[in-house]
Amino acid sequence: MASLNVYSVLVVLFLTCGAVMATKENDQIIKENNCETKMGLPCVVEAFMSIFNIGSISNKCCGELVVLRKFCHSALVKRTVENPLFKDLNPATIIAKSI
Repeated sequence: MASLNVYSVLVVLFLTCGAVMATKENDQIIKENNCETKMGLPCVVEAFMSIFNIGSISNKCCGELVVLRKFCHSALVKRTVENPLFKDLNPATIIAKSI
């Protein structure tokens, strides 16, 4: 029984460390590639509105998203999904709408 408890603690520790490492990896990608500065604030707001509300994104902001590149876009979406402010929203829906 004691080995089961130790095993359970190790699994929880491993999963927790994995989640922290994933978050740090996203933050590192965002920082190293200046992902947060590649889109203007109006386009960031427009992109969020199109994901979290009903709406579409303009051609201008679509162009800024293309410049953002996939790795920046993915890291920013993952960080958004991990944000406690969005804990009540379905991550699958956020990811699907962000595509």
